[in-house]
Amino acid sequence: MKAVNKWLPALAGLFLFSSLTAQKQLPPAGGTAKNFKLPQKKAKALPNGLRTVLVQYGDLPKATIQLIIKTGNVHEGPNEVWLADLTCQMIKQGTSSLDFKALSKKAAEMGGNLSLSAGPDQTYISGSVLSEYAPDFIRLIADVIMHPALPASELERLKSDLKRNLTVSKSRPQSLAAEKFYQAVYKDHPYGRYFPTEAMISSYTVEKVKGFYDKNFGAKRSVLYVAGKFDEAAVTTAAAAAFGKWKAGPDVQYPPVKIETATDTALLDRKSAPQTTIMVGLPALTPKDKDYLPQIITNSLLGGSFFSRITSNIRENKGYTYSPSSYIDNKMGASMWIEQADVTSEHTADALLEIQKEIARLQNEPPTKEEVAGIQNYEAGIFVLRNSSPAGIISQLNFLDRFGLPDSYLTNLVQNMYKVTPEKISEIAKKQFKPENMKVVMVGDKASVQKQLDAGTPKKAF
Repeated sequence: MKAVNKWLPALAGLFLFSSLTAQKQLPPAGGTAKNFKLPQKKAKALPNGLRTVLVQYGDLPKATIQLIIKTGNVHEGPNEVWLADLTCQMIKQGTSSLDFKALSKKAAEMGGNLSLSAGPDQTYISGSVLSEYAPDFIRLIADVIMHPALPASELERLKSDLKRNLTVSKSRPQSLAAEKFYQAVYKDHPYGRYFPTEAMISSYTVEKVKGFYDKNFGAKRSVLYVAGKFDEAAVTTAAAAAFGKWKAGPDVQYPPVKIETATDTALLDRKSAPQTTIMVGLPALTPKDKDYLPQIITNSLLGGSFFSRITSNIRENKGYTYSPSSYIDNKMGASMWIEQADVTSEHTADALLEIQKEIARLQNEPPTKEEVAGIQNYEAGIFVLRNSSPAGIISQLNFLDRFGLPDSYLTNLVQNMYKVTPEKISEIAKKQFKPENMKVVMVGDKASVQKQLDAGTPKKAF
């Protein structure tokens, strides 16, 4: 024991030295992401206008299949809000030969399921199945979209679901803020019609659903994507046979957008609410603009990542909020930069002021190269992750098609991210983040927030 004990002080000193040394060492810098190599795609167009895009990707014996149709809420009339959503739910109930139960069973037997949803300007019908069933799933999708039964027996149930969703959504301050925000930005455009009324939903009939379907669905507006492992010849043959007789339908067309750029502030009352939901935004560059990518880096540095300046300020340093975030909201014909946060009620004006301060700081002083490098590595890494699955590849290809971008946008994206300089970021902030274009919506305790507004603090901000 004595022989062992005499070494203990020396061992203790060694462990202490090792511990101190480890504390001084920093983890190695992350590697620079490599350029993305777009998998070879094979695109064809059928005589009726439908396009197919096939991409062999990965080693798993599965294929992801998605039919994207260029229609959605944007094609609803003033009294038709959510009619696109109802139409999709009705289509999903079955075909002229398969009811909902049989349809679901058939998809399950292929190792997958069928999803169908409407977005602001696109409708999606998709699923992932075992590779051997890819041709069969294509035929199933074609049957669903070309021969929907639209059963009257399901209409009232689906309308009740929409009303329930409406009630739940309108009980959430985030949804109320979004409704007011998009109304202020897009006015009478379909993008500005966020919620229907219950009376509106009640007025929807099978005839209205059929009318929306006939007016907006067809081959010309559709692209069929297949990505993963599959028999290319069999899939090509199945797509041509299944969709070849679909009606051409309407051309791709979106109503022109005019964004309301004047500054505006709205305060919606939630009596005694401990938090205020704020939504701040202004017009942004669209994916077609040459500085769109620098804008992505600018957004990520400003508010779009966990280590962004706004997040560090009002979350980490001030403790006003738990999960603030900003993003670029792209729609056909218009884009918006939006910052959202749920802040403690008594610090509503303070949070707005700090957001303004961070915008002004970025305008007046370029960030350091080290800060920009960290954001570039983050965004490049996120981009790589988005391309790590067949569904991700389809999403990227759809982004190119949706906004009319060349393949080089993806293949050169990483290297172009790393070309964005601190000076360029400051320039983007000056050109795009103008206080006179800012919309501010607050949903919270009106008495508490109004007192802060009357004190004049937000005037310093917006």
